[in-house]
Amino acid sequence: MTQTIEPLIDTATLAGMLGRADLALFDATKYLPGEGRDGAAEFLRAHIPGARFFDIDQVADPDTDLPHMVPSAGRCTALLRGLGIGRESIVVFYDQKGIFSAPRGWWLLRLFGHDRVAVLDGGLPRWLAEGRATEAAAPPPATPGDFIATLRAGWLRGIGDMLENVASRREIVLDARGAARFAGQAPEPRPGLPAGHIPGSRNLPYTELLDAEGRLLAPTALRARFAAAGIDGSRMVITSCGSGVSAAILTLAMVRAGLPPGALYDGSWTEWAGRADTPKDSDTPKE
Repeated sequence: MTQTIEPLIDTATLAGMLGRADLALFDATKYLPGEGRDGAAEFLRAHIPGARFFDIDQVADPDTDLPHMVPSAGRCTALLRGLGIGRESIVVFYDQKGIFSAPRGWWLLRLFGHDRVAVLDGGLPRWLAEGRATEAAAPPPATPGDFIATLRAGWLRGIGDMLENVASRREIVLDARGAARFAGQAPEPRPGLPAGHIPGSRNLPYTELLDAEGRLLAPTALRARFAAAGIDGSRMVITSCGSGVSAAILTLAMVRAGLPPGALYDGSWTEWAGRADTPKDSDTPKE
């Protein structure tokens, strides 16, 4: 098993690591439908030296119409080896927004047993604000790694788990979407999806866990935010969002705060809202 490292890395530390043979650095940018931006194209125009692009939609299950669902262990092994990731690699993810989609890459690596993984705090915007160098164009092909995916099934929830939990309320469902989307007062970015939330779930918008510069809050501040949402580590937490991306920000923040990592509902609201057999609420829970 690989050694765990801290979940966040700052820009100065990353700058000092560039060029290391054991560093696997990735831009894991994912833009929402309707934003009109292409993360892969913007990566080619400017990225941190030595980085490769990590396509969340490709490191995914190809046999579902749901977006970027967790792949099988075999597919994950093959794809991550092809990206140059080895069992002893230090993997660092960043994104072009600050902290948005990079935690999804972090969570996916940890889900499949790799603990030497971190997120760049503040992402590319912080890197650029400090005047640090970037490069353009596509990187050369990666030297294949020897990564082996081993699924930690307890960190993942599917539709059956979520339906059972609506009845039992054994686990707390924490939704990372904005308050208006959660309450059903704002439309979903994916056309055709009804608005609202999973019955009994709670709302903690991921933006409340970031500072004005897009960096994750300090552990004490994060613990206060989670405590206000009724999260103290005594009950299992399932993070959710629109499609399983920003939910990973909540997971990252819980680890940063010293709380158990919980599990993530991979299908999130896209799956839940798109089914006829799932109950939906549009009123803010009173719990």
